[in-house]
Amino acid sequence: MAKSPKSSPSATRQLKTRVKTAKRRTNSSTRWLQRQLNDPYVTRAREEGYKSRAAFKLIELNDKHNFLKPGMRVVDLGCAPGGWLQVAVPLIKSTPENPTIVGIDYLEMEPVTGAIVLQKDFNDDDAPDVLIKALDGQKANLVMSDMAAPTTGHKPTDHIRIIALVELAADFATDVLAPGGTFIAKVFQGGTEHTLLTSLKQKFTKTFHAKPPASRKDSAETYLIATGFKGELSKD
Repeated sequence: MAKSPKSSPSATRQLKTRVKTAKRRTNSSTRWLQRQLNDPYVTRAREEGYKSRAAFKLIELNDKHNFLKPGMRVVDLGCAPGGWLQVAVPLIKSTPENPTIVGIDYLEMEPVTGAIVLQKDFNDDDAPDVLIKALDGQKANLVMSDMAAPTTGHKPTDHIRIIALVELAADFATDVLAPGGTFIAKVFQGGTEHTLLTSLKQKFTKTFHAKPPASRKDSAETYLIATGFKGELSKD
Protein backbone atom coordinates (compact mmCIF):
# COMPACT_ATOMS: atom_id res chain seq x y z
CA MET A 1 0.00 0.00 0.00
CA ALA A 2 1.27 3.43 -0.85
CA LYS A 3 2.27 5.39 2.22
CA SER A 4 0.85 8.83 2.88
CA PRO A 5 3.39 11.60 3.44
CA LYS A 6 3.70 12.82 7.01
CA SER A 7 1.19 15.53 7.65
CA SER A 8 2.50 17.15 10.82
CA PRO A 9 3.42 20.79 10.26
CA SER A 10 5.81 20.87 13.22
CA ALA A 11 8.83 20.41 11.00
CA THR A 12 8.16 23.74 9.35
CA ARG A 13 8.94 26.65 11.64
CA GLN A 14 8.61 30.27 10.72
CA LEU A 15 8.48 33.69 12.33
CA LYS A 16 5.01 35.13 12.63
CA THR A 17 4.31 37.59 9.84
CA ARG A 18 2.24 40.67 10.47
CA VAL A 19 0.28 42.20 7.62
CA LYS A 20 -0.63 45.88 7.53
CA THR A 21 -4.04 46.90 6.27
CA ALA A 22 -3.65 48.47 2.84
CA LYS A 23 -5.91 51.25 1.57
CA ARG A 24 -7.88 48.93 -0.70
CA ARG A 25 -7.78 45.88 1.57
CA THR A 26 -10.55 45.22 4.08
CA ASN A 27 -9.82 44.16 7.65
CA SER A 28 -11.17 40.68 6.91
CA SER A 29 -8.89 40.37 3.87
CA THR A 30 -5.94 41.45 5.99
CA ARG A 31 -6.75 38.82 8.63
CA TRP A 32 -7.10 36.13 5.94
CA LEU A 33 -3.76 37.08 4.37
CA GLN A 34 -2.02 37.11 7.74
CA ARG A 35 -3.46 33.70 8.58
CA GLN A 36 -2.29 32.32 5.24
CA LEU A 37 1.23 33.69 5.66
CA ASN A 38 1.50 32.17 9.13
CA ASP A 39 -0.14 28.82 8.32
CA PRO A 40 2.43 25.98 8.42
CA TYR A 41 0.23 23.85 6.15
CA VAL A 42 0.31 26.56 3.48
CA THR A 43 4.10 26.60 3.74
CA ARG A 44 4.35 22.82 3.52
CA ALA A 45 1.99 22.66 0.56
CA ARG A 46 4.25 25.11 -1.27
CA GLU A 47 7.40 23.21 -0.29
CA GLU A 48 6.04 19.77 -1.21
CA GLY A 49 4.40 20.80 -4.46
CA TYR A 50 0.76 20.43 -3.49
CA LYS A 51 -1.72 22.75 -5.16
CA SER A 52 -3.42 23.63 -1.86
CA ARG A 53 -3.18 23.13 1.90
CA ALA A 54 -6.36 21.02 1.60
CA ALA A 55 -4.13 18.15 0.44
CA PHE A 56 -3.09 17.60 4.06
CA LYS A 57 -6.72 17.21 5.14
CA LEU A 58 -7.08 14.23 2.84
CA ILE A 59 -3.70 12.84 3.89
CA GLU A 60 -4.70 12.99 7.55
CA LEU A 61 -8.18 11.57 6.98
CA ASN A 62 -6.72 8.66 5.02
CA ASP A 63 -3.95 8.04 7.56
CA LYS A 64 -6.65 7.46 10.19
CA HIS A 65 -9.40 5.77 8.17
CA ASN A 66 -7.48 4.09 5.31
CA PHE A 67 -10.05 4.49 2.54
CA LEU A 68 -7.65 5.13 -0.38
CA LYS A 69 -6.34 1.77 -1.60
CA PRO A 70 -4.54 0.52 -4.73
CA GLY A 71 -6.83 -0.34 -7.62
CA MET A 72 -9.76 1.79 -6.47
CA ARG A 73 -11.87 3.85 -8.86
CA VAL A 74 -12.29 7.33 -7.41
CA VAL A 75 -14.32 10.43 -8.24
CA ASP A 76 -13.30 13.84 -6.89
CA LEU A 77 -16.15 16.37 -7.04
CA GLY A 78 -15.18 20.02 -7.25
CA CYS A 79 -11.57 18.95 -7.70
CA ALA A 80 -9.95 22.34 -8.50
CA PRO A 81 -7.19 23.25 -7.89
CA GLY A 82 -6.22 19.55 -7.63
CA GLY A 83 -4.69 18.99 -4.21
CA TRP A 84 -6.88 15.98 -3.40
CA LEU A 85 -6.16 14.45 -6.81
CA GLN A 86 -2.43 14.78 -6.15
CA VAL A 87 -2.77 12.88 -2.87
CA ALA A 88 -5.05 10.15 -4.20
CA VAL A 89 -3.23 9.31 -7.46
CA PRO A 90 -0.19 7.54 -5.91
CA LEU A 91 -2.22 5.90 -3.14
CA ILE A 92 -4.61 4.18 -5.54
CA LYS A 93 -1.78 3.66 -8.06
CA SER A 94 -3.55 5.51 -10.86
CA THR A 95 -1.29 6.03 -13.88
CA PRO A 96 -1.45 8.07 -17.10
CA GLU A 97 -1.72 4.77 -18.99
CA ASN A 98 -4.49 3.44 -16.74
CA PRO A 99 -6.13 6.34 -14.87
CA THR A 100 -8.60 5.21 -12.20
CA ILE A 101 -9.48 8.61 -10.75
CA VAL A 102 -11.67 11.26 -12.34
CA GLY A 103 -11.93 14.83 -11.10
CA ILE A 104 -14.77 17.11 -12.13
CA ASP A 105 -15.08 20.88 -11.72
CA TYR A 106 -16.68 23.68 -13.72
CA LEU A 107 -13.50 25.71 -13.10
CA GLU A 108 -10.55 25.44 -15.44
CA MET A 109 -7.45 23.93 -13.83
CA GLU A 110 -4.06 22.53 -14.70
CA PRO A 111 -3.92 18.77 -15.34
CA VAL A 112 -2.81 16.32 -12.66
CA THR A 113 -0.64 13.45 -13.87
CA GLY A 114 -2.43 10.13 -13.47
CA ALA A 115 -5.90 11.66 -13.25
CA ILE A 116 -8.65 12.46 -15.73
CA VAL A 117 -9.99 15.98 -15.19
CA LEU A 118 -13.35 16.99 -16.64
CA GLN A 119 -14.29 20.66 -16.84
CA LYS A 120 -17.97 20.18 -16.17
CA ASP A 121 -20.67 20.86 -13.58
CA PHE A 122 -21.41 17.63 -11.70
CA ASN A 123 -25.07 18.69 -11.59
CA ASP A 124 -25.39 18.36 -15.37
CA ASP A 125 -27.86 15.62 -16.28
CA ASP A 126 -25.24 13.67 -18.20
CA ALA A 127 -22.47 14.01 -15.59
CA PRO A 128 -22.92 10.55 -13.99
CA ASP A 129 -22.78 8.80 -17.37
CA VAL A 130 -19.76 10.86 -18.47
CA LEU A 131 -17.87 9.96 -15.30
CA ILE A 132 -18.68 6.27 -15.49
CA LYS A 133 -17.58 6.27 -19.13
CA ALA A 134 -14.29 7.88 -18.07
CA LEU A 135 -13.86 4.99 -15.60
CA ASP A 136 -14.16 2.47 -18.46
CA GLY A 137 -17.83 1.88 -17.77
CA GLN A 138 -17.34 0.86 -14.15
CA LYS A 139 -18.81 2.48 -11.08
CA ALA A 140 -16.64 4.19 -8.46
CA ASN A 141 -15.45 2.78 -5.14
CA LEU A 142 -15.08 6.23 -3.60
CA VAL A 143 -16.69 9.61 -4.20
CA MET A 144 -15.02 12.46 -2.33
CA SER A 145 -15.84 16.14 -2.14
CA ASP A 146 -14.01 19.08 -0.59
CA MET A 147 -16.49 21.56 -2.07
CA ALA A 148 -17.96 24.48 -0.17
CA ALA A 149 -20.65 26.84 -1.41
CA PRO A 150 -19.70 30.52 -1.75
CA THR A 151 -20.34 32.31 1.53
CA THR A 152 -22.53 35.35 2.12
CA GLY A 153 -21.30 36.20 5.59
CA HIS A 154 -24.69 35.28 7.11
CA LYS A 155 -23.95 32.05 8.99
CA PRO A 156 -27.45 30.46 8.94
CA THR A 157 -27.80 31.14 5.21
CA ASP A 158 -24.29 29.90 4.48
CA HIS A 159 -24.89 26.69 6.42
CA ILE A 160 -28.10 25.94 4.52
CA ARG A 161 -26.31 26.51 1.20
CA ILE A 162 -23.42 24.27 2.22
CA ILE A 163 -25.73 21.43 3.30
CA ALA A 164 -27.72 21.77 0.07
CA LEU A 165 -24.48 21.35 -1.90
CA VAL A 166 -23.50 18.27 0.12
CA GLU A 167 -26.96 16.79 -0.47
CA LEU A 168 -26.47 17.22 -4.22
CA ALA A 169 -23.05 15.56 -3.93
CA ALA A 170 -24.55 12.68 -1.94
CA ASP A 171 -27.29 12.15 -4.53
CA PHE A 172 -24.63 12.12 -7.23
CA ALA A 173 -22.56 9.62 -5.25
CA THR A 174 -25.45 7.16 -5.03
CA ASP A 175 -25.71 7.30 -8.83
CA VAL A 176 -22.06 6.45 -9.50
CA LEU A 177 -20.94 4.34 -6.50
CA ALA A 178 -20.54 0.58 -6.64
CA PRO A 179 -21.97 -1.48 -3.75
CA GLY A 180 -19.67 -1.25 -0.74
CA GLY A 181 -18.42 2.17 -1.82
CA THR A 182 -17.53 5.19 0.32
CA PHE A 183 -18.66 8.82 0.25
CA ILE A 184 -16.65 11.63 1.90
CA ALA A 185 -17.73 15.27 1.94
CA LYS A 186 -16.88 18.48 3.73
CA VAL A 187 -19.68 19.87 5.90
CA PHE A 188 -20.01 22.67 8.42
CA GLN A 189 -21.89 21.50 11.47
CA GLY A 190 -24.73 23.81 12.40
CA GLY A 191 -27.83 21.82 13.20
CA THR A 192 -29.52 21.42 9.81
CA GLU A 193 -27.76 18.33 8.50
CA HIS A 194 -30.12 15.83 10.21
CA THR A 195 -32.09 15.11 7.02
CA LEU A 196 -28.84 14.42 5.15
CA LEU A 197 -27.59 12.08 7.88
CA THR A 198 -30.90 10.21 7.99
CA SER A 199 -30.76 9.66 4.24
CA LEU A 200 -27.15 8.49 4.29
CA LYS A 201 -27.78 6.08 7.16
CA GLN A 202 -30.42 4.40 5.00
CA LYS A 203 -28.03 4.05 2.07
CA PHE A 204 -24.73 3.25 3.85
CA THR A 205 -23.88 0.83 6.62
CA LYS A 206 -21.90 3.38 8.65
CA THR A 207 -21.72 7.17 8.87
CA PHE A 208 -19.53 9.36 11.09
CA HIS A 209 -17.78 12.73 11.27
CA ALA A 210 -14.03 13.32 11.30
CA LYS A 211 -12.01 16.51 11.75
CA PRO A 212 -8.39 16.26 10.57
CA PRO A 213 -5.72 18.39 12.30
CA ALA A 214 -5.28 20.43 9.10
CA SER A 215 -8.82 21.77 9.56
CA ARG A 216 -8.45 24.96 11.55
CA LYS A 217 -9.57 24.60 15.17
CA ASP A 218 -11.72 27.73 15.03
CA SER A 219 -13.62 26.45 12.00
CA ALA A 220 -16.91 24.51 12.10
CA GLU A 221 -15.56 22.51 9.16
CA THR A 222 -15.63 18.75 9.49
CA TYR A 223 -15.89 15.79 7.13
CA LEU A 224 -18.79 13.40 6.82
CA ILE A 225 -17.74 9.86 5.96
CA ALA A 226 -20.24 7.21 4.84
CA THR A 227 -19.01 3.67 4.19
CA GLY A 228 -20.57 0.47 2.88
CA PHE A 229 -22.90 1.79 0.18
CA LYS A 230 -25.89 -0.57 -0.04
CA GLY A 231 -26.32 -0.12 -3.77
CA GLU A 232 -29.55 -0.49 -5.70
CA LEU A 233 -31.38 -1.86 -2.67
CA SER A 234 -31.24 1.64 -1.15
CA LYS A 235 -33.15 3.26 -4.01
CA ASP A 236 -36.89 3.89 -3.94
